[in-house]
Amino acid sequence: MLKLLALKDAYIKDIQGATAIEYGLIAAGISLAIVAVVFTFGDQLETTFTTMQTAMTNANSEIVVNN
Repeated sequence: MLKLLALKDAYIKDIQGATAIEYGLIAAGISLAIVAVVFTFGDQLETTFTTMQTAMTNANSEIVVNN
């Protein structure tokens, strides 16, 4: 019986599992925030990246033509 109580006390004092769960919850929260931002600003981000791609393609074309 003492051995069982000692195992219970050791389990309660072990905080590594709690730390792993906390890190998991933090990662889940960050993931949810990223998903929310992408869904909210997704169209604006796509427009921004398309504009940047077009500008870089045009700049590259001008460099090739000038050389």
